[in-house]
Amino acid sequence: MSRVAICLAIMLGVGGCATITRGTTQLVAIDTPGVPGATCTLASEGIGTQTVVTPASIKLEKSRHNIKVVCKKDCYNDGIGVINSSMEGMTAGNIILGGVIGLGVDAATGAMNRYTPQLQVTMVPIPNCRRPRGRV
Repeated sequence: MSRVAICLAIMLGVGGCATITRGTTQLVAIDTPGVPGATCTLASEGIGTQTVVTPASIKLEKSRHNIKVVCKKDCYNDGIGVINSSMEGMTAGNIILGGVIGLGVDAATGAMNRYTPQLQVTMVPIPNCRRPRGRV
C-alpha cells in the first residue's frame, strides 16, 4: 500500500477530533435571577425552537449559529439574551491531525463549535402589575 493510501486510511479512521473528544451536544444553563419560573424560548437556525422554564439546563446540538433567548413571565418585561457560539480551540490541531476530512466532520456535526455554558437573563418587573388570578 502506498504512503498516501495509508495516510488517507488513518485520516478516515480518526474522523473529527472535536467530534470524538467534545461531542456534538453541550449542556447549557439558563437562569432568570430573582424570577424563577420564567418561560424562555431559544431559537436559532442550528437548533430550531426550544422552550424551557427557569432555572433550567438544556442539552443543545452544537452549531455555528448564536441562539436568541426570549424569557417571559407575567408582570415582568420580556428578558432577552444570546447564547454565543464560538470555535473550539482544538480545531487548529484537527487540521494537523485529521486534515481536511477531520475538519469537515467537525464542521458538519457542529463539534468544532461551543456555546457559552450559562446565560443569565435579566427581567425587570412592571410597576403596579397584578398577576391574573390563579397564577403565581
